[in-house]
Amino acid sequence: MVEPSAAPSADAAAPAPARRLRVLSGMQPTGRMHLGNYLGALRNWVALQDRYDCTFFVADYHSLTTVTDPATIRPAIAEMVMDWLAAGLDPERSVIFLQSDVPEVAELHLLLSMATPLGWLERVPSYKERLEQYPENINYGLLGYPVLQAADILLPRADRVPVGEDQAPHIELTREIARRFNGRFGQVFPEPEGLFTETPRVMGTDGVSKMSKSRGNTIGILDSPEQIRRTVMTMVTDVERPRRTDRGHPERCNVCALHRFFSPDRWEGIWEGEREARTGCVDVKRWLASAIADHFAPMRERRAELEARPGTVWEVLAAGADRARGAARETLDAARAACGLGHGQPAPAGLD
Repeated sequence: MVEPSAAPSADAAAPAPARRLRVLSGMQPTGRMHLGNYLGALRNWVALQDRYDCTFFVADYHSLTTVTDPATIRPAIAEMVMDWLAAGLDPERSVIFLQSDVPEVAELHLLLSMATPLGWLERVPSYKERLEQYPENINYGLLGYPVLQAADILLPRADRVPVGEDQAPHIELTREIARRFNGRFGQVFPEPEGLFTETPRVMGTDGVSKMSKSRGNTIGILDSPEQIRRTVMTMVTDVERPRRTDRGHPERCNVCALHRFFSPDRWEGIWEGEREARTGCVDVKRWLASAIADHFAPMRERRAELEARPGTVWEVLAAGADRARGAARETLDAARAACGLGHGQPAPAGLD
């Protein structure tokens, strides 16, 4: 007779839950967020909190490569982080910190630079673009930007970095830097992967350039409804439709493109009305202004609450830095030990 199997003991250890993948991303402190920031990154960051162990940082070190007035940095940080929190980034679910509050990133940047060939950096397309943009301010920071970026990603041992397909080369360079360091000094860093997400190219109000504060063609996500209306009504629409009675080309109209995001239930009808000349550009812009203002109404309320408590932003950033520095210190100690520096210990087994 076969004895029945014993029932599992109540004291038997349950399997450990799988570790959530770590995601990291950051932005330079540019102040208030516009539609390009929101559609290109911020809305995705908010959604990622449900699935990943997220870290988001303000890249103030990076901003020093091009800043002209240091006095503008701190106010820009506060404005941007208030928009982040109003949009739904949650310091209880994500680590939110200021890059310069975690000095380990600067030392890791130095260590990684020792393993990064100069030729790799000189070939980075964004470096060549910045040389053209800032010919009067050519500095090492511009050249070494990808190394500092690699330090940002490798310090918390991020598994994934949310980027658009056009930014894949930046992630690959970080992987190459990690591989080069590991090969030269010993296995310390995992190789992060891009988390490729839909990041639409949001055109500015001029209809010809990507939305950018430097071009003055932005729509602020938390502007007042009246300011949004005024800005939207200046937008360039279908340049191939000079008369109201002409049929339109909504697939080439920036205003119609934004309706896909802010009028999800009616954008197809709006596009059809443009194709058949049943509606005009003024109508389409008026509808868009209303849709954008309605979409961000809850965020404007949260933003007003944060403005009434200006110290909240700095409290969130300080708490986030404390959390970030724990993992940062462990990773840096392992990197220093691998390089034979100081009194660091070898990387502990299973460091993740």
